[in-house]
Amino acid sequence: MRAPRIAVAAAVTAMTAVFAGCAPGGMDAAPPSTSPPAATATPSAAESTPTPATDEPTTTAGAYVDYSDGAIVATPGPKVLFFHASWCPQCRALDEDLRARGVPDGLTVFKVDYDSRTDLRQKYGVTIQTTVVFVDDSGELISRSVLYDDPSVASLVAAMP
Repeated sequence: MRAPRIAVAAAVTAMTAVFAGCAPGGMDAAPPSTSPPAATATPSAAESTPTPATDEPTTTAGAYVDYSDGAIVATPGPKVLFFHASWCPQCRALDEDLRARGVPDGLTVFKVDYDSRTDLRQKYGVTIQTTVVFVDDSGELISRSVLYDDPSVASLVAAMP
């Protein structure tokens, strides 16, 4: 019963080292009596981790998150900035629809504060709230659409490039 606990603990420690950028070889020396089981447990645990990660991006769920600097570059896949104002009834309607219906698979919607992010409004030519701006991985404008008249997920989908 003790050997499996030690092997599992060693595997977890080795995986932590791998994710931290450390070489797993340094972990083998820590528990001298269980070096061989730890060495055999580490590669199988490390090999099983990338498999789900490589399968996951093909079917990722949509995400609706608050905008933060650097988020565009750090987020894979299609992205859209939703310029939202808390005082705007159309913005609130789109916000509620996104929360109720969800974001289309693979799309990330960044909720950008219309009032405080004048830098982004200026960069993307946004002059009215409920504007959505589709951007590429480096943050360059792909297309822009105003959803003021029909603030819904269906309109967002229709506006996708």
